[in-house]
Amino acid sequence: MSAFRLSACPDLRQSSRSTKIKVLHIYRTYYPDPPGGLQEAIRQICKSTRALEVESRVFTLSPSPTPAVVTVDGVAVTRARSWCAPASCDLGGLQTLRAFAEAAAWADILHFHFPWPFADLLNLLPVAQKPKVLTYHSDIVRQRLLGALYAPLMKATLRSMDAVIATSPTYAESSEPLQRYLPAERLEVIPLGMTDRVPATETLTRSTDVLKRLDLESNPFILALGVLRYYKGLHTLIAAAHRIRCKIVIAGSGPEEERLRSQAIQLGVDNVIFAGQVSDSEKQDLLANCEIFVLPSHLRSEAFGMVLLEASMHAKPLVCCDIGSGMSYVNKDGETGLLVPPENPEALAAAANRLLGDSELRAKMGRAARERFLSRFTDEVLGHSYARLYSDVLSRHRYDTTSPRLGPSQLG
Repeated sequence: MSAFRLSACPDLRQSSRSTKIKVLHIYRTYYPDPPGGLQEAIRQICKSTRALEVESRVFTLSPSPTPAVVTVDGVAVTRARSWCAPASCDLGGLQTLRAFAEAAAWADILHFHFPWPFADLLNLLPVAQKPKVLTYHSDIVRQRLLGALYAPLMKATLRSMDAVIATSPTYAESSEPLQRYLPAERLEVIPLGMTDRVPATETLTRSTDVLKRLDLESNPFILALGVLRYYKGLHTLIAAAHRIRCKIVIAGSGPEEERLRSQAIQLGVDNVIFAGQVSDSEKQDLLANCEIFVLPSHLRSEAFGMVLLEASMHAKPLVCCDIGSGMSYVNKDGETGLLVPPENPEALAAAANRLLGDSELRAKMGRAARERFLSRFTDEVLGHSYARLYSDVLSRHRYDTTSPRLGPSQLG
């Protein structure tokens, strides 16, 4: 097993710092533009560290950056114009460099979120030569040719960081770039987390507006939720639909929606319901009332699966694919749910039907999923882990810059 440091569950009784640490998060998109799992991960880091004397801001690009600075959940978000986004890589111009320099000058620590190759260029600017960390959310999976050309710059970026954070032990061990380019002593693991939004006294209700709209008030259903992207594996779920003995709700919108709808029509499946984009309250209602949550992502672009945490907090058993990513860390096979091979409709249907046919097993795995969420993936654990990391990085950096460095002649 490769060496890295897994952030232990911190002592939550630890007192707060007396001096605020100013952290600038850097990623290609952020709220109020359409969100995804990575944007939600950044939001949760900002939110969870706020009570621990960490002040966060975000630097991002937007196709419509007016106004240039907005406030989202109490966090100032600086937005420069995204001129184009080839291969899902938003690119900015000279004004972006100026805006970034101004935003970065404020920060004590720069917190990059990978992958975003344009951020590697921002990292080369003089203003970026300060304490910095990088959360490694995913390998570059789809753009293999571009990835090969980008590898030298990626290597330089990883090695320039004071710390690189993987979001699960599984991904830290299986990611070739992390193992190949990064000194082991600078690799840490801090799982993602989020606020528990489920009251302890929550009771199941099937009378919500979204259930009426989708005709689900008296029908059990399994749920898939998220942005409809190429790596989500929803084509496998649709291919398995005729074997699954209940309704299947696919909630969300995205670039794959039209293709998935066409697939369902071509296969003649009548138990797949496309809910479209749902509000946050509708999402919570669907999570509260589904029987099983399914995330059939088949590529490592799905490095963690924030939606698995949302389903876990609602005590839902999970079904997802075993692809060597953080999904199999969140969903412990046989305990919180079931893992299946990727792009295998028969195995996916069998797992879903096994849970649908056993209410006791569903309840047992759902309880285990919530218990695992509460012990490992809450915003409180997340916040203390990152606050500790920021403090450590600042301390190491101050030591490095105030202590004499030994050159080759002094080392003999």
